[in-house]
Amino acid sequence: MMYPYDLAKQEKEQFLIQQLNDVTLHHLECCSDYHAMIEKSGGVIQTQSLNELPFLPVQLFKMMDLLSVPREEVVKVLTSSGTTGQQVSKIYLDQETAASQTRALVEVMKPVLGRQRLPMIILDTKSVLKDRNSFSARGAGILGFSNFGRKHFYALNDDMTVDWDGLHRYLKEHLGTTIILFGFTFMVWKYFYQEAVKNNIQLKIGESVLIHGGGWKKLQDEAVDADIFKRELKKQFGIQRVHNYYGMVEQVGSIFVECEQGHLHTPNYADVLIRDAITFEPLANGEQGLIQVMSVLPKSYPGHSLLTEDLGTILGEDDCPCGWMGKYFSVAGRIPKAELRGCSDTFAYDRKGANG
Repeated sequence: MMYPYDLAKQEKEQFLIQQLNDVTLHHLECCSDYHAMIEKSGGVIQTQSLNELPFLPVQLFKMMDLLSVPREEVVKVLTSSGTTGQQVSKIYLDQETAASQTRALVEVMKPVLGRQRLPMIILDTKSVLKDRNSFSARGAGILGFSNFGRKHFYALNDDMTVDWDGLHRYLKEHLGTTIILFGFTFMVWKYFYQEAVKNNIQLKIGESVLIHGGGWKKLQDEAVDADIFKRELKKQFGIQRVHNYYGMVEQVGSIFVECEQGHLHTPNYADVLIRDAITFEPLANGEQGLIQVMSVLPKSYPGHSLLTEDLGTILGEDDCPCGWMGKYFSVAGRIPKAELRGCSDTFAYDRKGANG
């Protein structure tokens, strides 16, 4: 059950350096724009250290179409969340990369969800999945995580109200069964928890696990942190386990899941570095800076090493009390003045704008 968190530092670094060097060469050969940028920047192409791996700023995918496969091989286009008027990233997946993404997500979640598909409540609306070939980050998240469940129930109507009657029927049908819930952080709080409080609705979901991700900014503005989030959901709905995850549409398959200790973990095939926001020099564990994410999975586009706009801190490596190996870290939020781009943050912004 420890896989994919079973590689200790030295073995993992050797594996990642070899794999990421190979992926870098692949993109240099297959993406002329990537080749030109790396050549101009004078970056190290074949590195002996993850610190030296060339990286692209995540913002580039809003400005350019970057592909390492012919367009006719693209089977899916993912778009980042963006508030009205903002440019969005476009991420092009071929069959191989899309399949790798799905397999990796399944493996990463096994230590949390196990191998059995369980009844699943999706705290969102089904209409977000209209186009099966082009997905927003929100739609892609729902589609990816829905693979862990069966008998899916979408708890929100198109107007973002909760289908309480349908939810009660679903819970009655699956009484005594472990249930998975999935949603985006702000939307879970705003459209599920707060509506339940307002309408004096308490549920007994019982042995259940909530997986949530997306932006925390709106909740931080309301002074809601992870501890409050977990405590209130348990009190209102009886949800026993809550696991956050950190990921982005620009790097497929890099889902960093929260362990039982509340720490985000890097799986065997992905890693993070923290860089100084001014000099971009790598920082030591315990120091806060920009998060660089690395993954061996992106083959259809050069997204294997990206510098994000998020601030984070590496808390340790190979010594988390949960027993998972690899680095574990925390995310503090977006750098000041960075675009509001988390899936649920964006949705909140759009609805507020639309409602005046």
